[in-house]
Amino acid sequence: MSDSANQPGRPAFDRYVGIDYSGAQTPTSSLSGLRVYVANRDGPPVEVPPPSGPKKYWTRRGIAEWLVQRLCEDEATVVGIDHGFSFPLKYFERHDLPHDWPAFLDDFHRHWPTDDDNTSVDFVRDGVCGNGAARSGDSKWRRITEMRALAAKSVFHFDVQGSVAKSTHAGLPWLRYIRQRLPGRVHFWPFDGWAPGTGRSVIAEVYPALFSRAFPQGDRTSDQHDAWAVAEWMRRVDLSGGLGEFFAPDLSEADRAAAMVEGWILGLR
Repeated sequence: MSDSANQPGRPAFDRYVGIDYSGAQTPTSSLSGLRVYVANRDGPPVEVPPPSGPKKYWTRRGIAEWLVQRLCEDEATVVGIDHGFSFPLKYFERHDLPHDWPAFLDDFHRHWPTDDDNTSVDFVRDGVCGNGAARSGDSKWRRITEMRALAAKSVFHFDVQGSVAKSTHAGLPWLRYIRQRLPGRVHFWPFDGWAPGTGRSVIAEVYPALFSRAFPQGDRTSDQHDAWAVAEWMRRVDLSGGLGEFFAPDLSEADRAAAMVEGWILGLR
């Protein structure tokens, strides 16, 4: 990692955003499982409420639009989002896709348009819209990062406790949305490289179970605590000068090449 992000004792970021995600219902549905916490260097995370209006909770569209606004600001920000950012290599092989993440996002969106206002993951799964059957996967397929995390489930493992399949299939089009609206401004890790440049904002996949048990939950719900723990872990590790180590996990050359396509969970060395 370059310059300040690589130097022990020097924090690389000004702001830390933890997002606990939900793939339920539609992109404009108000969901209690969508939680956003933000911290700066000076104190622990605080919850960010949705914009004022009739919706009590965040929507997926609302979070994406809010992130675009925040990431336009002149504060180096690291964002941890709790869903998969890509699929296992076996998916790319099955569907004869190039090992190219932006192309994957475009192809996925053509088949799973889960950012359309009246579209849900279940609608695509049931064949009501989109063409999910042409871009399906196997629940036995796991990314290398999921195997390293041990308890992390496959991005194709739907309808089970702790599943991230639905949130992943709902969230991927919004990564594309953010990327298209902020071209070159945000580093999507590790697809844009393992070493974000100094002062760059970063969006990374996280797995809150890696951090949440290390912090007392207090009066937060489990969704609130997951988002809080992600932001607080990133803040503490960055203030100690150690976040750069997590941007450079210890991987073999083959695993590193695979992870540039499959993605990697921030927090796994």
